[in-house]
Amino acid sequence: MTTPKLCVDSVSKSYVIDGRPVQVLEDIDLAVWPGELVTLLGPSASGKSTLFNIIVGLEEPDEGTIRLDADIAHKRVGRVAYMPQKDLLLPWRTVLDNVILGPEIAGTAREEAVRRARELIPLFGLEGFENSYPSALSGGMRQRAALLRTFLFQKDVLLLDEPFGALDALTRMELQEWLLRVWDQFKHTILFITHDVDEAIFLSDRVYVMTPRPGRIRDVVTIGLDRPRRRAMENTSGFTQRRERLLSILRGDAT
Repeated sequence: MTTPKLCVDSVSKSYVIDGRPVQVLEDIDLAVWPGELVTLLGPSASGKSTLFNIIVGLEEPDEGTIRLDADIAHKRVGRVAYMPQKDLLLPWRTVLDNVILGPEIAGTAREEAVRRARELIPLFGLEGFENSYPSALSGGMRQRAALLRTFLFQKDVLLLDEPFGALDALTRMELQEWLLRVWDQFKHTILFITHDVDEAIFLSDRVYVMTPRPGRIRDVVTIGLDRPRRRAMENTSGFTQRRERLLSILRGDAT
């Protein structure tokens, strides 16, 4: 059996808020295998984004470890690519200059970074907008630009924190389908945060379901639907059964 690309082992985290400790995460265990698309599903304020901050090295756990390719990763900053909830495009930089930010920080020559970006811009639906500024882009195009910037970090593991949460329903569905096509082409390992049950089912190989704060892993559900995923699947009994299963777990009716 292959080694997981990412393992979270018994991670807990608390903060002191208004002079008292608040437990945010408690004994979190999860694993993501090479080439998987795994979703972390849970209610708001269940600690999902905090867990991402720990995985990427922006914060340290009170207890537990993060392993990348089976090795305990004490220094994690820069080892995985991370897209937070907001696109965080720099308003004074063009689309092209925004998406090459990661390679530039990593020391890649600008010419090489631009060459790679121009190769991928058509795939990301940004052709013709390379010299536009973020203010000229729709919400969906801003998210595509942010995702291209994340891809250009050229890391095997991508963490995507509710990248489509602020979009309208039609744009969200379009970008879900597009993300699956890009993922199928590049075979990245993706850990994806959402609180939308249908999104989790449509995208994922497996879904980790979290409890409300303090966040724990309540259950893990293998989706098992055929790929490539099609919208028509949402009307099938298999999709409905998985939806009911996940909603039951979120409510605490099932274990």
